[in-house]
Amino acid sequence: MSNQKLFNVAVVGATGAVGEQIIRLLEARNFPIKELKLLSSARSAGVKIAFKGQEVVVQEATPDSFQGVDLALFSAGGDVTKALAPYAVEAGAICIDNTSAYRMDPDTPLVVPEVNVEKINDHKGIIANPNCSTIQMVAALKPLYDRYGISRIIVSTYQAVSGAGAKAINEMLRQSKEVLAGNEAKPDILPVGSLPVKHQIAFNAIPQIDKFLDNGFTNEEMKMILETKKIMGDESIEVTATCVRIPVVYGHSESVYVELKEDFNMEDVRTLLANAPGIVLVDNPAEQQYPLATDAAGKLETFVGRVRRDLSNPKALNMWIVSDNLLKGAAWNAVQIAEYIAIEQQ
Repeated sequence: MSNQKLFNVAVVGATGAVGEQIIRLLEARNFPIKELKLLSSARSAGVKIAFKGQEVVVQEATPDSFQGVDLALFSAGGDVTKALAPYAVEAGAICIDNTSAYRMDPDTPLVVPEVNVEKINDHKGIIANPNCSTIQMVAALKPLYDRYGISRIIVSTYQAVSGAGAKAINEMLRQSKEVLAGNEAKPDILPVGSLPVKHQIAFNAIPQIDKFLDNGFTNEEMKMILETKKIMGDESIEVTATCVRIPVVYGHSESVYVELKEDFNMEDVRTLLANAPGIVLVDNPAEQQYPLATDAAGKLETFVGRVRRDLSNPKALNMWIVSDNLLKGAAWNAVQIAEYIAIEQQ
């Protein structure tokens, strides 16, 4: 449209894995941008990033970086968000934050567009993007919640190393070569936590993501528990989680057991999932077709399969949920929110 409103957009953490994906999506989706400002730490300032045939020079993010900015997409760590987002809001920008800094703040909407898009309008300058593992789970469970209600969720995750950053990817690849060469794999990065102890990730599974809390759960597990209740708007849902890091580069997988409040028909469940926004049903066990991390990598959708009624509880379902943790789990969810705001302001 000729009179389409254009936005001044800032990406904070532009040289990080999620920041790079946000920039790529803004270009691919032809987001209505007047000026794109790329911000990072002083260490990465000066780097040039291609956008729509031009090179944009990355600048150091400071409190003064947000004058004239309409939308600021943050993915540079919670400390950076806490330090700079208030300045962005003060300058008049709407912030979409990929960190945990404001997720549980009662005044900040925690949004998955397929689940609670209406909450975007409740913002007071900041909108929070949920944890990557939470996003794909609630996107898949929302149609079931709306139809049947949900009383309980038990989830075990199988999370890609990219969730811990580029250094974790490099560590997994390096360790794999070391093990295959018959040498000792030296761990330096994982698990990311408060202790200096590190474990081999190559050919292994590490049942720890983030640091342990006093209740025996990890921070990642508590994020899934608390965020699910907030996004669904239902504190009565009982949620428990076990989060595991596995040697996959991109794509988180989840085994989910969900107890519904009402009885259900399996065909109705499949139809609900197949028709749900952002969900792709891949569920043909006869042909060994089910969601795989290798298939989900690079895709925007969330994939669901292995859907079956539980044998011990007739009101419960088991399913397998897979999504690209850097896309739907982070960058794409944030850009979806930005697109909603842009459409609302046209």
